[in-house]
Amino acid sequence: MAIDFNDSEEDEIIASINTTPLVDVMLVLLIIFLITIPVVVHTHRVVLPKESTTREVISPLDINLAVTRDGQLYWQDQLTELNQLGIKLKKIDNKKVHILIRADKKTPYRMIAPILHACHEAGITTIEFITEPTGS
Repeated sequence: MAIDFNDSEEDEIIASINTTPLVDVMLVLLIIFLITIPVVVHTHRVVLPKESTTREVISPLDINLAVTRDGQLYWQDQLTELNQLGIKLKKIDNKKVHILIRADKKTPYRMIAPILHACHEAGITTIEFITEPTGS
């Protein structure tokens, strides 16, 4: 509420709401959503196995690794080689980062084991396998 200090004898109270802070907050929330949505959307076609538990929240700091059924490895949607994976993992400053592995359900374990070994060698202890919920 504001008070209008003019020359009249009565002080008139102006009852209006300033909506500028509300608009500012809404624009910041919109920007945050626009930044985080690409993290959730995946570009490589991988048929995930179905399990009863899934991770609900994905942080922008998580590292997404996708392994196709023919063994191609993608680091954050960029094709990479297994020998480059160890180098990239060792460059990570924060060893508390989460590695999210999205492997096709027909990917053989022999293609996943070297990834787990590279994470272990880099000192990364939090590795998660992304699956589809059983109801979908």
